[in-house]
Amino acid sequence: MTRLDRRALFSSGVAAALLAATGVSLEASPRQGGRLRIALPRSDDNLARLAHGAAYDRLTEIAPNGALNGELATGWYAEAKGREWVIDLREGVRFHDGTAVCAAGVVECLTEPLDLAKHIEATNPMQLRIELEEARSDLPFVLASPEFAIARHGNIGTGCYRTERLVPDRQYLGQKVTDHYKAGRAGWVDTVEALVIPDATVRAEALRDGFVDIAAIPKDESLRGHADLVFYPSSENMALAMRKSVGRPREIGAGLLDDGRLAERWWLG
Repeated sequence: MTRLDRRALFSSGVAAALLAATGVSLEASPRQGGRLRIALPRSDDNLARLAHGAAYDRLTEIAPNGALNGELATGWYAEAKGREWVIDLREGVRFHDGTAVCAAGVVECLTEPLDLAKHIEATNPMQLRIELEEARSDLPFVLASPEFAIARHGNIGTGCYRTERLVPDRQYLGQKVTDHYKAGRAGWVDTVEALVIPDATVRAEALRDGFVDIAAIPKDESLRGHADLVFYPSSENMALAMRKSVGRPREIGAGLLDDGRLAERWWLG
């Protein structure tokens, strides 16, 4: 295999994405624009999680502060003591191929993965009803899970970022969707770039030399002497290192992984 020049690799515009934290004040307001670049190790499906969170929405989402928010759903209520749920959909949302989101399409997306459902049907163009095998008061929280992403034909989403390039276990490039329904609330950067870099030393060099904004590196890495960087522990042996220009929303608990929604929630100061 031909040995690649490290500087040429990163200057090619391909740079990485998923894990992160920030040195920007948690009180700072998000800023629009820029290219968020993050270097990932080859483990735990980090690249796939990032791409999934960037490209797909769900009916509901768990916000960084732990609150349950509507995403493609604008409202929901239980009937029959929690065995039936009625969900109202957001008007005017389109998949990345231009197709409008409607109840019939959402039913198709949910019929197979939602195995706890007895029956799912569209009651009108923008409303669906879910009949469960047994009562579930937590169904709106369940629907925020990644496996319930709404994807046309299994791979066309409605997320803040349209996938321009995805090479499994190697590379992801997402471009912000213009006039997205979350505009002003999420999707701050123009471009999210992701590259899996197995070698921790190369990831550290990429961060040090300014080719990426965030990288997972060993806790004992010598980069700790750089004033422009901040560090957060992510595991027993690894830390997340990032430039102080990277911003993130206030989070609860350990939350540094941000359940794969980093692409739409983080920004560059």
